[in-house]
Amino acid sequence: MAHRSKRYRKKHDVLGRNELQQLQRAAMDAARERTEEGHRQAGREPDPVRRHSGPVVHVDDAIRDPEPILTEDQRLLDAPHVVGDFRRSDSWRVLRMTGEIIEGFDSLGDVTRAVAIFGSARTPPDNPYYEAARQTAKLLAQADYAIITGGGPGIMEAANRGARDGKGRSIGCNIELPFEQQANPYIDTLVNFRYFFVRKTMFIKYSSAFLIFPGGFGTLDEMLEALTLIQTGKISHFPVVLFGKSYWGGLYDWLRATVCTAGNIAAPDLQLMQLTDSPEEAAAAVIAAKHGTP
Repeated sequence: MAHRSKRYRKKHDVLGRNELQQLQRAAMDAARERTEEGHRQAGREPDPVRRHSGPVVHVDDAIRDPEPILTEDQRLLDAPHVVGDFRRSDSWRVLRMTGEIIEGFDSLGDVTRAVAIFGSARTPPDNPYYEAARQTAKLLAQADYAIITGGGPGIMEAANRGARDGKGRSIGCNIELPFEQQANPYIDTLVNFRYFFVRKTMFIKYSSAFLIFPGGFGTLDEMLEALTLIQTGKISHFPVVLFGKSYWGGLYDWLRATVCTAGNIAAPDLQLMQLTDSPEEAAAAVIAAKHGTP
């Protein structure tokens, strides 16, 4: 989709509001295409039914900019002021967020040991990373770890499928998006979220490790957030394992040669990450840490 974005850019010029909106739409189209392609590569057609958020579908039409606001995160972060129906107010959203947190705790409260596995939604079943994620999840499930993913296709599907292979618990934490995020068919416990920060809290709270397979912005976001929380002492250190040395090696080298050299991170920060190409090594890194073990 890079070619689509380029045509919106004016050389040697700033990006105005319309151009920013066009770029966002192009990025959203590409993200939707990647997700749909992930399902097709697994032999499924994407579900055309409108996405669902929680037990009741209700469109909050009263809080819309001239550009349609499509997700709860946008309603929260984009709309500066709301009048009229109290259900469209920020104070009511706080209660909705609280309810979503409680629902997450209720659904996952019995999870004692789990591993969150992240990666691209577009990775097809015949890709070596798909098979590696499936095998890694199977090994962890056999070691009595539940597997948590974002619930979509690609690497997420592979991990949930591996949990099933290993007779372990398979959990999906789905998120409301402007396009349908259809869950993969290998999930035992599916929890739907409106707000990214609530879903992120569940990943962090209930995971004993993060396994980071090749992916894009979302995968990088989860990885860097976990590293930041560990680095700042906000959570106890758990393994953050990057799977795919050839894929992640360039990022690691840049962090070491540029970011660390500039003094923006320290050498010990780099040691918070482990790189591997082996499902056995990835599983062993998690099991050896014994994070979350009573």
